[in-house]
Amino acid sequence: MTIGIGLLGLGTVGAGVAGILATPSGRHPLVGELALRRVAVRDPARPRPVELAAELLSTDPEAVVDDPAVDIVVEVMGGLEPARSLILRAIAAGKPVVTANKAVIARYGEEIAAAAAAQGVYVLIEAAVGGGIPIIEPLKQSLGANRIQRVSGIINGTTNYILSRMAAEGAAYADVLADAQRLGYAEADPAADVQGGDAADKIAILAGLAYGGSVPRATIPTEGIDRLDARDVAYAAQLGYVVKLLAVAQAMPGSQAEQLLDVRVHPTLLPKVHPLAGVNGVNNAILVEGDPVGQVMFYGPGAGAGPTASAVVADILNIAGIRQATGNGSNARLDPLLAAGSWRPCRLVDSAVTSHRNYVRLRTSDRAGVIGAIGTCFGEAGVSIQSIVQFETQSAGDAEIVVITHEVCEANFRQALAAIEALADVQAVAACLRTL
Repeated sequence: MTIGIGLLGLGTVGAGVAGILATPSGRHPLVGELALRRVAVRDPARPRPVELAAELLSTDPEAVVDDPAVDIVVEVMGGLEPARSLILRAIAAGKPVVTANKAVIARYGEEIAAAAAAQGVYVLIEAAVGGGIPIIEPLKQSLGANRIQRVSGIINGTTNYILSRMAAEGAAYADVLADAQRLGYAEADPAADVQGGDAADKIAILAGLAYGGSVPRATIPTEGIDRLDARDVAYAAQLGYVVKLLAVAQAMPGSQAEQLLDVRVHPTLLPKVHPLAGVNGVNNAILVEGDPVGQVMFYGPGAGAGPTASAVVADILNIAGIRQATGNGSNARLDPLLAAGSWRPCRLVDSAVTSHRNYVRLRTSDRAGVIGAIGTCFGEAGVSIQSIVQFETQSAGDAEIVVITHEVCEANFRQALAAIEALADVQAVAACLRTL
């Protein structure tokens, strides 16, 4: 039974999907049962890496969704609109959807899941996080018996490439970003990557799946690497750490009625022995910690035509296999674990009550007693210091002091920083990063 595919978008990922469907030899036998019926594009005349018959192309994405020959709609056009509306249109028509659109799912996932449940169809999203890394299905199925304590990951390849180069070469952020743009690892406007928005979209999705409820994307504290100084990467290395842009979702103690979460994105110092510390270049990795499984890490290429298209087609095959098993193409008997769903409300805690280890770099006068005064400020706020080191500077009479704290409540840490900033010999809090 041939299954018709309607493809919304023929960019990097869409062309990758079309290429897989056009060359089924040596792949799973079900790939041979899939047929591209319609493809929505902006410009049919534009040269593309995959050749398709002209009659397959359409500039009207709604016509692709509505085509009766299309059984499964695949959305890889990106952006919020019209992608969201097209996904909802497909659902309303009773057609399952496969999407790689993390921005839409992070913001409208609850609406889309509710519409899909009402229609008895499924929206599969494996390609939305981690490119070719299988993480969505494991969270929904393989790890379903676990109490997930923490999900943390390097889930943006652009920033990981930049940070890896900065660490290996001592290069400045702006220089490596320019190289990343020339190589195609970073967009001309890299804001979504370097300011942390892309990673925040993805951790919102992972948190919702891990903890069973919608996570409000707009409330996730997000800090990127665009203000990161190369000297902090260098100091971290001297102290036994690497700097990574980390996305974290962690369960917090709370009432049985709701799940409290600490969800955040920020540059983080990782000890060099940490499982995520060795993830370099454009690769991604997600570390899941649960009871009783312990630690499980998923690693691989996090973006690009091949990895992302692989995940998209895996979702198509998931739906195609079950449709064939039902005998009539009905979605009614699909296992509910295959779909996004919600079984409890989730709420992000006030960041002031969370606890973390911290790295602080201070610009100070190079005078006797300065380190002692800084230590007193930390002590009076109840902040325990793991290490405090003074680094040489090129400016006579000045010093740079780096402090790493033990785990401390955020409110106490901020109280200490306010007191330190008020010291006459402290010129500035030059950097403040989280530490694992």
